[in-house]
Amino acid sequence: MSLINIGMSGLNASQFALNTTGNNISNSGTAGYNRQIVDYTQADSQFAGVGYVGQGVLVSDVSRVYDQFLSNQVNQAQTQYSQLNTYYQQISQVNNALGSSTTGLSASMSTFFTNLQTIVTAPNNSATRATVISSAQTLTSMFQSLSGTLSSLRASVNGNITQATTQINTYAKQIASLNDAILQAQGNGTHTMPNDLLDQRDQAVASLNAIVQTNVVKDTNGSYNVFVGNGQSLVSGNSAYQMTTVPSTSDPSQMTVAYVTGNGTKVAIPESSITGGSLAGLLSFRSGALTQAQNSLGQIAMSLAGTFNAQNQLGMDLYGQMGGNFFTVPNPTIIANTGNSNAATLNASITDASKVTASDYSVSFDGTTYTLTRQTDGAKWTAGAPATPSTPLNFQDAGGAAFGDGFSVTTSGMVAGDSFAIQPTRNAAQNIGVAITDPGKIALAAPILASTPSTNSGSLKVDQGSVDASYLSNVLSAPVNFTFSKDAVTGALTLVAPSPMTVTANGVTTSYAAGATVPYNAATGAKITMSGMTVNLSGTPSNGDTFTISPNTSGAVTDNRNGLALSALQNDTTKVGGTQSYATAYASLVSFVGSTTNTYKSTSAAQQTLLQQTQTAQQSNSGVNLDEEAANLIKYQQLYQANSKVIQTASTLFSTILQIVN
Repeated sequence: MSLINIGMSGLNASQFALNTTGNNISNSGTAGYNRQIVDYTQADSQFAGVGYVGQGVLVSDVSRVYDQFLSNQVNQAQTQYSQLNTYYQQISQVNNALGSSTTGLSASMSTFFTNLQTIVTAPNNSATRATVISSAQTLTSMFQSLSGTLSSLRASVNGNITQATTQINTYAKQIASLNDAILQAQGNGTHTMPNDLLDQRDQAVASLNAIVQTNVVKDTNGSYNVFVGNGQSLVSGNSAYQMTTVPSTSDPSQMTVAYVTGNGTKVAIPESSITGGSLAGLLSFRSGALTQAQNSLGQIAMSLAGTFNAQNQLGMDLYGQMGGNFFTVPNPTIIANTGNSNAATLNASITDASKVTASDYSVSFDGTTYTLTRQTDGAKWTAGAPATPSTPLNFQDAGGAAFGDGFSVTTSGMVAGDSFAIQPTRNAAQNIGVAITDPGKIALAAPILASTPSTNSGSLKVDQGSVDASYLSNVLSAPVNFTFSKDAVTGALTLVAPSPMTVTANGVTTSYAAGATVPYNAATGAKITMSGMTVNLSGTPSNGDTFTISPNTSGAVTDNRNGLALSALQNDTTKVGGTQSYATAYASLVSFVGSTTNTYKSTSAAQQTLLQQTQTAQQSNSGVNLDEEAANLIKYQQLYQANSKVIQTASTLFSTILQIVN
C-alpha cells in the first residue's frame, strides 16, 4: 500500500473520530444517550522482503460506552424512588386535609361540646339549645367534607392506576418494536450495533421501571424479554403483552391491575406482587394509609353518633318524652363478591358503636361454616348456620369467646364459595348527619327522680338516680316505693324488693327476687339496681322511713342530669374502640397521617439522593463530558492535520520522482 493510502486511512479514521465527537457533543442533553467512541484496528501488514510494513488503520466499529451493571443500579434506584415519592405525594394530600388545628374537625368537635356544656347550665333556654343543633350540623358537615376529600382521592388513585397501565402498555410496545428494529439492523451483514436504537430501548426500559419494577432478561440474539409481577411476560422478543385494570371481585368500586393473556383473558395480579414504581406506590397507599384514614375517620363518626344517641335516648326532652336519635347513625357498607350466587344476601348492624374498630372484615361460607375475618390482623371467628335468616350469626373464636367488635351479621342464601366484604366505618363519616331540627328534643333531663319524704325521721339519703340501656325496655310509668323495717329482735334494717333487683354493698353484689327481704347496712350504704334504674343510698333510716323512685314528670324543664352525661362523653376514654375519646382518636389519626407523611418524605429524599448517586456513577462512565469532548476535538483535529501532512508528503515525493524522470 502506498504512503498516500496509509495517510488516507488515517484521514478517514480521524474523520470518523471527529464526527463521533461532534455527535457526542450534540447529544449531551439527550435523555438516555450513551457517549460513543470509535474503535480502531490495525490494517494487515504487508511483507516487503526485509520485514512487514504497516498498511494504515481501519475503523472497526463505533461503539457506545455502556455498563449494564450501572444501568441496572439506576433502574433499581429509580423504581424505588418512584414508589416512595408517589406514596409521599398522595399521603401529603391526606395530611393537608386532616392537619388543621383551627379549622378542622378537632375545632368543630370542641365547639359542639362547648355549646352543649352551655345549655346544661340553662336547660330551658331555647336559644342556646339551637346553637347545639347548629354546631352539630357544622360538625357533621366537617365529617362529610373530610370524607368527601378522601373519597375523591380514592377515585383519583383509581384513575392514576388505569393511566399507569396505559403507560406500561405504551412502553412495552415501544420495547418490542425496538427489539425488532435492532434485530433487523444487526441482520444487514455488518454485525455492528445500532447505538441509537439501543439507547432508545434502554431509555424505554428506564421509563418503564419508573412506573413498575421489571425484570429484564437479555436473549442470545440481543432482544430484551421483560417480566413484571409474579413473572408475567410483558415483552417477549418483538411481541408485547398488555396490562389493564378491572374492578376488584371483592370491591367493584376499586380498580385492580390485571394481565391480559394471549387469548384475551384478564387475570387479576395480586397487589403484593407489584413492587416498585409509581404503580406500587399508588396501590400500597390505597390499601395502607388511605384506607386507614378513611376507616379511622368513619370510626370516630360512627362512635360519636352511636354513643351520643345511646345517651340521648336515656334522657327526657323538653316535652317530657324519652329522647331519640340526635345523629343519624351510618350503616356498615356491605359489598358482595362478584362471583356470589344470586340468592346470597348479608346484612350487618351496629350493636355497640363504642366497640367498632377501624378495620374491614370479610365473611365467607364453605357450605358448613361461616368465617368472619378481621382484615387488619387476620383474626378469625366462625359460626354455624343461624336458626332463622333474621338471627344474627353466633361468631366465636377458637377459644369459644364471642365476637365483640360492635356489630352483628345476618345472612341468607349463601352457598359454598360465597363471600362478602364488610366495611363498618369506611363511609360512616360521609353518611353521618343531624337527625333532629327541634332544639327541644335534646334530652337533657333524666327520666327518673329518686327522693325521700320530709316525714322520714332517720338520716337516709338517696341520690336522684340514673338509668342504663335496659331501662328503655321497661320505662317507669308509676312511682315505686321502698319502706325500711327494723327487726324487733336484731334491730337490722331491711326493705322488701318490689321487683327483681341487685344490691351492691361494700363491693359485693347480691341478687334478690321480687318480694324478698333485702338487708341494709348503714355503715356501707348500698347501690340498688332494678329494671335499668340505679339509686345510691347512704345514711341510717329509721323504722318506717321510705324513699321513692318516680317518673321525672316535673323536671323536663330544669333537670340537667342527662345533659351532664352527654357532656361527659367528650372526655370518656372508652367511646372509640373501647380505648379512646373522640378527640384523642382524631388526634391519633392526625398523628398517624403526619408521622407517616414525614417518614415517606425522609425516605423518599434519601432514595432520591441514592438515585442521584447512581446516576452520577453511570454518567461518569457513559455520559458526555463536554470538557473531554472538547479536548478530543483538538486531538482528532491534529490527527486529521497530521494525516493530511502524510498525504502531502507522499504527493511531494511523487512529484520529485516525476521531475527526476523528466
